[in-house]
Amino acid sequence: MRKQAPLEDVEWVYTDQLHNDRRLEILAKYPEIKSLMKPNPDLIWIIVVMLLVQLASFYLVKDLDWKWVLFCAYVFGGTINHSLIIGSHEISHNFPFGHHKALWNRWFGIFANLPIGIPYSVSFKRYHMDHHRYLGADGIDVGVPHDLERWFFCTAFRKLVWIALQPLFIIFRPLLINPKPVSYLEIINAVVQITFDILVYYVWGIKSLVYMLAASLLGLGLHPISGNLVGDHFMFLKEHETYSYYGPLNLFIFNVGYHNEHHDFPNIPGKDLPLVRKIAAEYYDKLPHHISWVKLLYDFVMDDTISPYSQMKRLPKGK
Repeated sequence: MRKQAPLEDVEWVYTDQLHNDRRLEILAKYPEIKSLMKPNPDLIWIIVVMLLVQLASFYLVKDLDWKWVLFCAYVFGGTINHSLIIGSHEISHNFPFGHHKALWNRWFGIFANLPIGIPYSVSFKRYHMDHHRYLGADGIDVGVPHDLERWFFCTAFRKLVWIALQPLFIIFRPLLINPKPVSYLEIINAVVQITFDILVYYVWGIKSLVYMLAASLLGLGLHPISGNLVGDHFMFLKEHETYSYYGPLNLFIFNVGYHNEHHDFPNIPGKDLPLVRKIAAEYYDKLPHHISWVKLLYDFVMDDTISPYSQMKRLPKGK
């Protein structure tokens, strides 16, 4: 993709996100897409199997040398944990059990959260819905970097550090940008998670606990799959707010790479987003998209015209 002009500040826009208008236009032309707006119960067994595999890895690493613990945490554990986190994204949209069983989805999200080590599932649901409703809204959408992030992480080395520390920004950024009162489900999520972490340490030891936490930190940091955290909404081209990725790594992350399609139709499970693109090909084929998340991360770090400033922001509605 061609390079944009250097950015000195975020790109302020004064129009609503394009996803709403495109959704209405596509549905008017292809009403059959409505048939894809249904739960995906296959997510239940897929996530359960992934969780059990990760539990088995806790046992397998408990007696390894530290260098191999960290190696396995990056190569294997990081991939599984990143995938489980994106699975929790699917759960936040109520895809496993459907919207009529919303509480079942919240409990399942707490269950899927266990191998991650940090309680996040319930909180993610609350903030992620804001991301869809108020994409880029200042002080609401916590997917937009904080002012301090944009100001400090502006050189190649600092941007590399910023990518490596993405899990920490994902956790703490909401507390700075849009803090919400703690809900009872968030308390339950935290208690269940801390109890599980203690059990991991008690049953398998410190190496398994470090493996679990390192897998989350490394899997959401400098990891090939983490291209989605930067590539979804950072402006690699002027005036384009959302980008899709159609490569093979979608296999590990429930097709979240189909990100334009996801924001157009957030009530369609990831497994059917390729079908949305196929049906409405004339809308999506013309949009710029990423071909490699590894190249995307390299370009983000090395290109001085791209930084945490490279994102669209809107004033909240009514201001």
